[in-house]
Amino acid sequence: MPSSKYLQSIDQYVASNREQYEEMLGDLVEVPSVSMDPERKEDIHRGAELVAQYLTGFGAEAQIYPTSGNPVVVGRFKVPGAKRTLSIYNHIDVQPAQEPEWTRAPFVFVKDDGKYLGRGSTDDKGPALTALFAARYSKENGIPLNINFIWELEEEIGSPHFEEFVKKNTAALKTDSVLVSDTIWISREKPAMPYGLRGMFTGIMTLETGTKDAHSGVTGGAARNPLGELMHVVSECYDAKTGKVKIPGFYKDVKAVSKKEMDSFLASGFNLKRWQSVYGFKDLRVKTAAEVLKRIWCLPTFEIHGLIGGYTGPGVKTVVPPRGELKFSCRLVPDQKPEQIFKLVEKFVKKINPDVKLRMDGMLGPYLGPFSGPYADAARDALDFGFGKSPAFIREGGSIGAVVTMQKYLKVPIIFIGLSLPEHGYHAPNENFDWIQASGGMKTFVKYFDNVASL
Repeated sequence: MPSSKYLQSIDQYVASNREQYEEMLGDLVEVPSVSMDPERKEDIHRGAELVAQYLTGFGAEAQIYPTSGNPVVVGRFKVPGAKRTLSIYNHIDVQPAQEPEWTRAPFVFVKDDGKYLGRGSTDDKGPALTALFAARYSKENGIPLNINFIWELEEEIGSPHFEEFVKKNTAALKTDSVLVSDTIWISREKPAMPYGLRGMFTGIMTLETGTKDAHSGVTGGAARNPLGELMHVVSECYDAKTGKVKIPGFYKDVKAVSKKEMDSFLASGFNLKRWQSVYGFKDLRVKTAAEVLKRIWCLPTFEIHGLIGGYTGPGVKTVVPPRGELKFSCRLVPDQKPEQIFKLVEKFVKKINPDVKLRMDGMLGPYLGPFSGPYADAARDALDFGFGKSPAFIREGGSIGAVVTMQKYLKVPIIFIGLSLPEHGYHAPNENFDWIQASGGMKTFVKYFDNVASL
């Protein structure tokens, strides 16, 4: 797609707005909007008010919508004569920052030679502000496209009230398409455009076999051990060495990956050794890049996250505990339905051990979007314009609950243009973002707006 007249001054605009971008990102990062922490409620609302001010300061209409949980901020850039509307989704809440590996205070913004350090800088405040700067340019230069912003403050806890918000305001949120900027490239050398996300459900198994700790010397051998029995249940559910789930029917609805998809995955710049190093793995279940990508993007999982019970202090206290709790999750892929898979797991667990109680803690459906078509072509062209590199189409192994909700209620194409990199520390200590991705992102978004306006 050729560059239009609207893009003639984009390089000058990006360069001249760097200082303002950094100042705004710094102020936003220093609001500790941790949705997981009930004590941060005031900071969540402070973050919502700050981004609403950013929107109005840039010439948009802004409104803070209350929900039963955290609010959602909506901004609207209206352009006279525009016949098409694009909505951009980001989230302003962040992960906790309690890891001991932080080398600086996580909610103190630091600029270091084009690198921006602080919790939320890449997930997802940096990309959100990048899109905002692009939208201001688009409006000021007359690109005939209405641009709306939907900024959530509960994404990091699974978007529990986002559906309530969208369902209640579907008419007000009417749009022609949605752009999501909350995803990660595989490598700085190659932009990556996800078109699929895994879904998931989280669950808790509990087993009570007594009312108090019992001395293993006096009762061991006769007493039931809830921790041992929970571990037995898990060993029947899946093979921990291979990851293969043994529950009947678990893989029944899994869609096969096409050769075209796998070729695109392998063209993404994925480097197996670098990936293993970034995440600190000493060894993996599989040895080839193709098999790793298939497993992390296109296959479901059964994972154990914690086993609670008994004595956990120094040394060994020889007791038989009365109660055990096991935390687990299943990542799911198209066309698996969380409710159905949970029922399969529940039925199987009851067959293995009828005394185990199982409850779902939360769920999100998987998502599979367009791999081709006009919006995908518009995004491909935009990334080539912004970064000088054509993107690879990939899937992501994570989940974004809001995407499934928007697909359900808004019923429009959803495209992903993320800007984060593996080295940015997504959900990790020493999280950061950088000007290269922000500046290239501004150009990319403006070009995408121009392309969408001319569809």
